[in-house]
Amino acid sequence: MATEFPDPKWAVPGLISEGVNLLAGPPKVGKSWLSLGLALSVAAGGTAMDTVPVEGGPVLYLALEDTARRLKTRMGKMLAGTRAPSNLTLATSCPSLPQGGSEAIAQWAERNPDARMIVIDVFAKIRGTSAPGASAYDADYAAVGHVKRIADHYGIAVVLVHHVRKAASDDFLAEVSGTNGLAGAADATLVLKRARGKADGVLHVTGRDVDESEYALRFFPEVGAWHLLEGPVAEHTIGDTRVTILRYVRENPGARPKQIAEGTGLEAALVRQTCSRMATDVQLIRKDGGYIAPSESENGGQG
Repeated sequence: MATEFPDPKWAVPGLISEGVNLLAGPPKVGKSWLSLGLALSVAAGGTAMDTVPVEGGPVLYLALEDTARRLKTRMGKMLAGTRAPSNLTLATSCPSLPQGGSEAIAQWAERNPDARMIVIDVFAKIRGTSAPGASAYDADYAAVGHVKRIADHYGIAVVLVHHVRKAASDDFLAEVSGTNGLAGAADATLVLKRARGKADGVLHVTGRDVDESEYALRFFPEVGAWHLLEGPVAEHTIGDTRVTILRYVRENPGARPKQIAEGTGLEAALVRQTCSRMATDVQLIRKDGGYIAPSESENGGQG
């Protein structure tokens, strides 16, 4: 208890900490654009997702599903004429972790003692085969363990890009493809999901050193960039009518549909119907004939 330990080192404060970070999402949702954008931001220093200040430093990006030509094209769009950061090391191939990959990554970390982040896109390309007789859970846990030893030894944030199951779930951790061994061995799990309304995606985050949170994101395809949106996720993932009603109810707790209609200028029938549907979706809560917004605690801390 008398020992003083340093605070965790953050590659992206509030999102990506030292240790193993599992970044999962469905195919074509934009995981590679997000992970490459974070790599470029951390290597250069400045801000990530146009919002989060980051400290610059060496970054290793393993683009294991890309050719060099495709990677250059993608980076050219993202850099928009600026020079690529000299702190970024790129590779499009790497041995599997049990067959020399761990050693190759560790050697890069040795050459870069002030390294900030390692991104492996995708994890399936490098995890290797399971030990004979190992259960699926043990195999998943051991696969992440190869990377975790590197992350812990060198104090580096490692991002493993992974996939989610086809079946949706109310618990975003349950959507990560594979057994619970993957999320169990990782220090943090981030799941990028498609959203409705004004946001293009929602990033769900939980981990040992990071509070469980969710963030609304907007994707700009012309520059291949994800942008972090301000404010509660609900205001970016529901339609304009619902956003208007939700904002009014937040400012006027207990408001009845008639009051909401008068205060927002929306049609009374539309307000009654929308409020009822929002209550079903737990975006509003009925109380004494009126409506209140879910509390921060009921929204996972997102208000």
